[in-house]
Amino acid sequence: MSEELFLGVDLTAGQRPWTLMALDRDLRIAEKRSGPAESILEFLQSLETAVVAIDAPAAPNRGRMRQAAVRRRLGMTARGQRWADWRVCEVELRRRNLRLYNTPSTVRAAPAWMRAGFAFYRRLADFGYTALVERASPAARLHIEVHPHACFAVLLGRRPVLKSGLEGRMQRQMVLYMEGIDLPNPTDAFEAITRQTILQGRWPLDDLLEHDELDALAGAYTAYLVRQRPGRISQVGERQEGLITLPADELLDFYA
Repeated sequence: MSEELFLGVDLTAGQRPWTLMALDRDLRIAEKRSGPAESILEFLQSLETAVVAIDAPAAPNRGRMRQAAVRRRLGMTARGQRWADWRVCEVELRRRNLRLYNTPSTVRAAPAWMRAGFAFYRRLADFGYTALVERASPAARLHIEVHPHACFAVLLGRRPVLKSGLEGRMQRQMVLYMEGIDLPNPTDAFEAITRQTILQGRWPLDDLLEHDELDALAGAYTAYLVRQRPGRISQVGERQEGLITLPADELLDFYA
């Protein structure tokens, strides 16, 4: 496929399917897939030019948070042990009140979904995908790490409500809709809710995306900004260890 696409991948471990969402340059959904990792990889291999955002770290942490110079730069006690088994990018988000996992220092200590992510990045490298390490990267195939919860937080200016509930799904879809993505307006669902639909248990929510799709779409939108509006992104972390890319040019010190 020659058209450039901007993709988000929400991965899982075990039997649950992975989710891929792709946007074109007009912010229309160009592809939507749910399935095993291999089917996602086959599609990504077929693309000539793309930016893919992945909801997982690329590798274990490299012990940067145990180094005195790094800790001092972050305003921490040089010989302290707090956050010692975290990546710098994860600490930078946690200190802004954005909750997320920590990436252990060994593959064996990582949970299954994280190990699946490590393998996924290795396969992308085999296909010629390279990491975005600066805003003007010319590579045709790029990958970035994202954290959807943090993506929605920086777009909202506050932490989103839980994604598993109806309110969380509507909030996330509204954010993406207002960013210009070609999605149904989630408030339209309210117009179809009547006394009868409530009593019959028929909720008109077909146009509301599932939370896995919304997470992947937040990644895809961040990937779109990387190429189309690079001044709209920020990256936290260190190039040597891993960067998390966010869809905002400025980040708040604290997200309530």
